[in-house]
Amino acid sequence: MRESAPNTTPDPVPAFAAAEAGAAIPGTRPAGGAPTGTGWRSPLILLMIMAAAMQLSFAAWWNLMNNFAVHELGFTGREIGIQQSIREIPGLLAFTAIYLLLFMREQTLAYLSLGLLGIGVAVTGYFPTIWGFYLTTLVMSVGFHYYETMNQSLSLQWLPKERAAAGMGKILSIGAAAQLVAYGMIFVAWKTFELSFTTVFLFAGLLTLVVLAFLVFAFPQFREGVPQRKQLVLRKRYWLYYALTFMGGARRQIFTVFAGFLMVERFGYDVHEVAALFLINGAVNMLLAPKIGAWIGKVGEKTALTVEYIGLIGVFTTYAFVTNAHLAGALYVIDHAFFAIAIAMKTYFQKIADPADIAPTAGVAFTINHIAAVFIPALFGLIWLVSPAAVFLIGAAMACVSLVLSRLVPDAPDEGNEVVFFWRKPAAAPAE
Repeated sequence: MRESAPNTTPDPVPAFAAAEAGAAIPGTRPAGGAPTGTGWRSPLILLMIMAAAMQLSFAAWWNLMNNFAVHELGFTGREIGIQQSIREIPGLLAFTAIYLLLFMREQTLAYLSLGLLGIGVAVTGYFPTIWGFYLTTLVMSVGFHYYETMNQSLSLQWLPKERAAAGMGKILSIGAAAQLVAYGMIFVAWKTFELSFTTVFLFAGLLTLVVLAFLVFAFPQFREGVPQRKQLVLRKRYWLYYALTFMGGARRQIFTVFAGFLMVERFGYDVHEVAALFLINGAVNMLLAPKIGAWIGKVGEKTALTVEYIGLIGVFTTYAFVTNAHLAGALYVIDHAFFAIAIAMKTYFQKIADPADIAPTAGVAFTINHIAAVFIPALFGLIWLVSPAAVFLIGAAMACVSLVLSRLVPDAPDEGNEVVFFWRKPAAAPAE
């Protein structure tokens, strides 16, 4: 398929004027490839506000999802597993985003995805049946996963390598602040005003749509740093990134599906109690994510990923045998905090990648991430009916595999230095 690369060169007259004035023109990019913007209308600020817009609706949906499923629809582990598998289907198909980029910019697709997410959440309460919940979950999920694909691609293109981890930490922090807003409103208002699920879903979805309208009118269309390939890209030298991504998708399902379900089914967490738990998660992430991003920049991806997976082995093993509701809640917070370290996986890829591969690989990576995510919720939902502990022990085994993979990441990853095999001795230096 023949590629038609977009014109990424700014108009010569405005660019010359900007150079003379020592200022940057919104939507242009310097020689280094990253676009610039004046004042608060910069790519980093745009990424931050988009992260907040996404979380305003998704966090509320996630807060209410288990209670809505159990108390309104009578879900068991079987139905929740099917619903979560449906939620992950758009993630499996995220590679198709690259074909949409034949017709629109990545920033435009990110906007459209946020709109679909907001609409999907807003109408959830109006379809209070099993199949209705499956349908609205699918709509919401298409928006969420396409947005996340574009967000990862734009972050890796717009943020300089030397500051990418710190920038991603700030983006996570703003997203966590939006989570706090969503969870805080539910925590305060749920009991006080005796809100219905329908009202909260509608309000949360509309909030995202309002912020999206602001973004459309307030920010320019930024150009991507390097023209992106408009075709699927699979490269042998990215195999370790693919493997880490696959295992990360499997690990995520243990947390997102079954750790939350554990709180409601076994320990009887009510809506406002789940909101309180999520509030703590948001506060921890808001405070720690920028620090974790800066820490990754200092210690490197290999050390950061090693710390994450050792911690997860302990968390999942403890989940399997926990009997105290407060300890379970503490594990949930610790487990959630480890997600910020996943920044290291993205910056590892940024360092080893051909810059033109970032957008197509973002879609492929999301698909790889969701291969396990499609079958694990349904399969593990059946295992849950027999032994919930077994679900978390399998999660601990997955973390062990990820730990081994993390040790293959070089101390200084770069193009041509993608993998280091720790069991092989380095070749002896030639004698002078």
